[in-house]
Amino acid sequence: MAVGFRFRDFVPEDQPEKGFESLFKLFMQLVTITSGDVGEALQWLNELDKQYGLTDDNYGMGNFIDDLKKKGYIDENEQEKGEFKITPKTEQGIRKSALEEIFGKLKKSSTGNHRTPHTGQGDEQSTDLREFRFGDSLESIQMTESIRNAQLNHGMDSGEFMLTEGDLEVRENEHKSQTSTVLMIDISHSMILYGEDRITPAKKVAMALAELVKQKYPKDFLDVIVFGNDAWQIEVKDLPYLQVGPYHTNTVAGLELAMDLLRKRKTPNKQIFMITDGKPTCLKEPGGYYKNSFGLDRKVVNKTLNLAAAARRVKIPITTFMITSDPYLQKFVEEFTEVNQGKAYYSGLKGLGHLVFEDYKKNRRKTL
Repeated sequence: MAVGFRFRDFVPEDQPEKGFESLFKLFMQLVTITSGDVGEALQWLNELDKQYGLTDDNYGMGNFIDDLKKKGYIDENEQEKGEFKITPKTEQGIRKSALEEIFGKLKKSSTGNHRTPHTGQGDEQSTDLREFRFGDSLESIQMTESIRNAQLNHGMDSGEFMLTEGDLEVRENEHKSQTSTVLMIDISHSMILYGEDRITPAKKVAMALAELVKQKYPKDFLDVIVFGNDAWQIEVKDLPYLQVGPYHTNTVAGLELAMDLLRKRKTPNKQIFMITDGKPTCLKEPGGYYKNSFGLDRKVVNKTLNLAAAARRVKIPITTFMITSDPYLQKFVEEFTEVNQGKAYYSGLKGLGHLVFEDYKKNRRKTL
């Protein structure tokens, strides 16, 4: 009897998921892109539904909107009926979503403070042992090692056990550092030029970093500022709503504000992260704004480099994340980084989050 095969039309087992969870994941991405505009995000979601069949007869877009309201993700505007806005619950959800997308899921830690290479007064024991010193807590004494020392130092010939202060050993505690970070985000018009959306990845990085600090380093300080023609501070909860404006790039104003904020922080470790895609093109002067978008204007560049040097003198490293591969602009960033003795990364949008995370951990490890 011949062995044969029967063929039929292939039906994929992994059909697109339908229901609240699958739509919610898309909604969180869209509401980030639309800077918190729920109506626009839902319109996009409707278009995607038409094209890809995200809903069915059992669960439609109306059901999804009702569930968003019931679960506390959106509220109806009291002044404008039918107009929705996201809630604080959604704002936090967007930050968590960005954290998982960029950094992956993080295991919970007990305190969140990062270790330094130094030992001292801290709240987590290291593997290092040393002799007991006046002022050490009784809890830090390692009894097994101390008794062994007593036996070696005094012997047991007399039948009496003797333990002296010189026999005591304690386990070192790892010193924990506290860091103040200012995250600068470029919101100049170039962040959406040439058909590239660079502001959405920058926002995701900022939100992920904010959530990372909250979860893993709760004793740290994170301030967020944006800079265009001017610079101003924003709250972490405002990040999903961040939009690009018709601005030039006043890097000087951003750095001045960042350093002012860090001066007020009483932590020993301070740093600036700057996410940008363009060269500095603007200064604020008594008579108005000095602007030049054509090439690298030495007046603007020199003022920017002076601030980089000033930050270096007060031991504030600046890490620049340049989200463009333009060699002309890289040359400026190299000069800026050399003056500050900081760090610079030239990255496509895909790898931006990973670099922020990795450098954040490295920098914190090295701070004293």
